Amino acid sequence: MTDLLQPLTAAELQALDDFLREHADDLHEADPDADPGVLNLSECDGMLCALVSGPTLVKTAEWVPALWGDEEPEWRSEAEFDRIVQLLQRHMNTLAATLQEAPDDYQPLFLYEDDDGTTYTIVDDWCEGYLRGVRLGGKAWNAGKPLIGKLLDPIRAFSSETEWRGHELSADDSDRLSDALAPNARAIHGFWLERRRKT
Repeated sequence: MTDLLQPLTAAELQALDDFLREHADDLHEADPDADPGVLNLSECDGMLCALVSGPTLVKTAEWVPALWGDEEPEWRSEAEFDRIVQLLQRHMNTLAATLQEAPDDYQPLFLYEDDDGTTYTIVDDWCEGYLRGVRLGGKAWNAGKPLIGKLLDPIRAFSSETEWRGHELSADDSDRLSDALAPNARAIHGFWLERRRKT
């Protein structure tokens, strides 16, 4: 039986990324106007981080379909379905354990792109995923205003919610916002964790 507390290996992370990309590509090809769901592992990581960090528990039956966008994948077999869902659950459990037991160790799974020997960090996908997770949590997030709103601002800055305004800033200001993503994610988790402990 699979240990759902076991962190994903590099190969398993890659397999999950490949699956998500293939599904999003297939859906976009079939209908360019459809919501393709979560595009890759980075966006998935952001969404799951928000889900384990928020004020309420979002049921698996609610967040798994949200990964797929407008259409569920065409599963090749029941075994493939079970494998992908287990990979998702294990990664979610790893995020929850890290943020609760060793929050300073948490780092978002950003994308990286090499261009002429220079490596660039791409944060947009993770931010889009995080906000997708926030939306799944619904109005309960409003109870954290105004602090939660301020902590979410850097995440929103690199998302479609603000038309990616973070990229329109000076390089220093853009870097300052992107550098705030990980600590703000930790702070958001800590805020709601403390609230949940008091109820």
